[in-house]
Amino acid sequence: MPPIPGRRGPRRLGAALLAAAALYGAPGAAADEPAAPAWTAAPAAARPGPARPYFYLAGPAGTVLEDRLALDNPGEREYTVTLRGADADNAPDGALAVRPAAPGASGAGSWISFGGSATVKLPPRTRAVVPFTVTVPPAAPPGDHPAAVVATGPGREAGVRIHLRVGGPAVAALTVEDVSVRGHGTATTVDYTLVNRGNVTLTPELALRAEGTLHEPAGRPARTLPVELLPGRRARLSEPWPDAPALDRVALTLTATAPGAAPATATAEAWLAPGGTAGLAAGALLALAGTALAALLLVRARRTRRPGRAAGGPPAGAPAREDAAANEHEHEHEHENEPEHELTGAPR
Repeated sequence: MPPIPGRRGPRRLGAALLAAAALYGAPGAAADEPAAPAWTAAPAAARPGPARPYFYLAGPAGTVLEDRLALDNPGEREYTVTLRGADADNAPDGALAVRPAAPGASGAGSWISFGGSATVKLPPRTRAVVPFTVTVPPAAPPGDHPAAVVATGPGREAGVRIHLRVGGPAVAALTVEDVSVRGHGTATTVDYTLVNRGNVTLTPELALRAEGTLHEPAGRPARTLPVELLPGRRARLSEPWPDAPALDRVALTLTATAPGAAPATATAEAWLAPGGTAGLAAGALLALAGTALAALLLVRARRTRRPGRAAGGPPAGAPAREDAAANEHEHEHEHENEPEHELTGAPR
């Protein structure tokens, strides 16, 4: 099994959780000596059959669940391995990881116990089967509580994942957030954040739809993402978009789905232009054209809203003045404002 890299921060599980064997040279071995196989950790098989890639445990709150871990040392050296429980987590990019040991931790990793001792000596060509228990607190909420058994030996760590589900209502809920576009041409990428707002682990699918001002850009059909999003976690992901238009203003709609969850959508708008000065100039011209088009449509809309009227006359539909006193008053003002000398040919 590949080691879980790094001693600080979240440690990636990935293939390590499959408990596959990893080979590395024993310290101090001669250069011409073949590499010795290291110890491995995996779920113990209850009976002959396919190996289990992980533990699966389920039960109501307040119960104690049991299983067994197998440690194999096929080499010629003795190893000392230390075991601990850990909370599983998503790294920022969505990869599975385990949280480092921390005092006062209260997640599912703290529910795991190895009985009398968590330190195991592995003589050469030996297998050790280590029982462990998971004590689910009475107040544990329903849903998935991802955890792992982490084995630490000379120079490496190995993790075996535990799918732990506490009985009760299962809620699948997913949202898409913070959509943005970067790059140009075939290197265009759509960045977004997926958030698991339910209490079960999700394997989402994502589809991308695009609408352009100048083109009909191709989107991306729904595809399953290589991510297992744990309850309450978020992941910042990227979706390649090699069919993005070279120059356009586009509106994007991302739709994420997962079994049992309602579809989640998010939208964003972006200007796409080739790189360099020419691209910036083209983008500026496109923006100017868009502004001019918007202004033209606004003027037309205002003209359409303006009611028809006779030249110099009152607006159509305006109520006629029927007050005689008002009419006489207006005529008096007209006579007062008449010029003293009339223009030749002007009608009286």
